[in-house]
Amino acid sequence: MGSYIIKRVLISVPLLLIISFLTFVLMNLSPLDPAEVVLQAQGVPQITDELLEQTREEFGMDRPFILQYVDWLFASLQLDFGDSYINGEPVWSLLGPAFINTLKLTVVSSVFIILMSILLGVICALKEGKMIDKSIRGFSFFLTAMPSYLLASILIWYVSVKLDLLPTNGMDDSYKSYILPVLVITISYAGIYFRNVRTSMLSNFNEDYVLYGRASGLSEKKITIHILRNSLQVTISIFGMAIPIILGSTVVVENVFAWPGLGTLSVNAILSRDFPIIQAYVLILAASFVLFNTLSDIINVAMNPKLRNDL
Repeated sequence: MGSYIIKRVLISVPLLLIISFLTFVLMNLSPLDPAEVVLQAQGVPQITDELLEQTREEFGMDRPFILQYVDWLFASLQLDFGDSYINGEPVWSLLGPAFINTLKLTVVSSVFIILMSILLGVICALKEGKMIDKSIRGFSFFLTAMPSYLLASILIWYVSVKLDLLPTNGMDDSYKSYILPVLVITISYAGIYFRNVRTSMLSNFNEDYVLYGRASGLSEKKITIHILRNSLQVTISIFGMAIPIILGSTVVVENVFAWPGLGTLSVNAILSRDFPIIQAYVLILAASFVLFNTLSDIINVAMNPKLRNDL
């Protein structure tokens, strides 16, 4: 088990290096001079050659590209992503609080998504082909097909404006500010993930251990628990990737509900061409995908001893 963890970590390192290099390269493929982008972002009314040269020296843009990348990479490992082009503040001082706010929303939403997916998946699998199974699948298909901004707008209009029950935007210490954003995210993703639980359980119904369990006189409750446990081993990778997927897809929800997170910050950075913030945002998301993919693989191996034979 220990050797597998070390191997997975070693595989992740070059992958993260490739991602960091591509992130740095893509941000430097702008048709505009990077120094000109900085000055435009700062709102300089008249850009001269002297200002461009001064800006290149200040930000190290006159150095060879590979040296710029190496310096940026080592600084990023220390959570130093440079300074914002707009206000000159350190990127992490802006990114840190936004990341915490998005992480709170992501974790709460992920818990509800996993619980709802398991609950709906079990119900549909046990009632396969019956009205409740068809109704849940049909209703979930309709809701997941609806754009998240439209669903959010409908909930804001009905729950917040018409009924005046919940706040329409912002984040505060009250749990009420979480309800609508979490509800939108849960509806958007639980309708997708519960199908995986249902499919996995239905495939396990035909396994030999289910037949042997019934022949041995085990109750249906115990058999269902065994089926669910084995089914979750298959879906653990899917649930493991749910957190980074939600983390990267909160942009719409955060902007609709004015949630002070990464999504809102990244959209503002894109509109103002604040490249250091965009680079840090992309790198954090990419690193989270690699991290959670590695963790889900490790959890799979820990839960299923048979996989250790393949190590």
